Amino acid sequence: MDGFDQNTGVILIAATNRPDVLDPALLRPGRFDRQIVVDRADMRGRQKILEVHARNKPLSRQVSLETLARRTPGFSGADLENLLNEAALLAARRNKNTIEMNDCDEAIDRVMVGPERKSIVMTQKEREVTAYHESGHAIIGAMLESSNPIHKVTIIPRGMALGITWSLPEDDRHSETKQEILSTITRALGGRLAEEIKFKDVTTGASNDFEKATELARRMVTQYGMSEMGPIQYGRGSHQVFLGRDLGEDRNYSEKVASKIDEEVRSIIDTCYERGKKTLVENWDKVERLVASLMENETVEADEVRAIIEGRPHDRGDTTSGGNAAVTEPPPIPVIEEKRPEPGRLPPTISPEPA
Repeated sequence: MDGFDQNTGVILIAATNRPDVLDPALLRPGRFDRQIVVDRADMRGRQKILEVHARNKPLSRQVSLETLARRTPGFSGADLENLLNEAALLAARRNKNTIEMNDCDEAIDRVMVGPERKSIVMTQKEREVTAYHESGHAIIGAMLESSNPIHKVTIIPRGMALGITWSLPEDDRHSETKQEILSTITRALGGRLAEEIKFKDVTTGASNDFEKATELARRMVTQYGMSEMGPIQYGRGSHQVFLGRDLGEDRNYSEKVASKIDEEVRSIIDTCYERGKKTLVENWDKVERLVASLMENETVEADEVRAIIEGRPHDRGDTTSGGNAAVTEPPPIPVIEEKRPEPGRLPPTISPEPA
């Protein structure tokens, strides 16, 4: 790489997650002058990765790798491998001979947010508050046109959350519109809104929702140019301490501009808050129906959420959710007893008359 020797037969390959901090001397012609971006796989790529990791696993015929690929946007190759490994472990614990689709569904939940916290004991009041909280997220997300479809709602504690509402895009997204971001903020505020409307009181369960909503609103103002302050980027973002940078934001604006940024962020949050409150009040009957289903079954799948939104009945039938998947036992093996023929007599189960 020093340029003095002609090593034309040597190709040097390196990898990094931070190409923006590389020394320009490394990127000069003749050195690392070509960069190949390896992003996370799209839907077709995830399906191919799943096919590779499923070769040595006994999958049931009902398992569709294409469906799993659609349900796992943003998953890396390691996440997909872990998904099938978790599904295999779940199937083995349930004494199954093959991996079924409900095992894969629960494995997705375990990879995304962790296993169920079966040791936690929730009071009836806490379960009810959690049910209204998650129903607020789900109903707002289902009613807003620019929001991602609701995939599943559960009040089973996982990780640090007492309940979770999954909303997954229908296809791979590489950018978001302003309306989609506003819908995401409104959906994040839905849990607090439902608590406020129902109980006239609030809990600490919405702290993480507020963190995400505020972060999105601030990015809309300072990075995306989606506010009244115009298409200007304010600040240079945060940097990593281990790279010798200061922790925090590198300001390139005045205190007066900082005050305007705070006002714009507050305006976005307030607008989304009022929009979400209006949506919930107008569709409160759907909230109550979803809460009743959550209190009874703990997990509600996407098809039942759609039925609630459309106001039609839904029969759960034999379908089970990933969180409450029924353990299916293999059918008993019939024991064939050896029958000793008795001369001159017919078995009692056979009629002597012709059929």
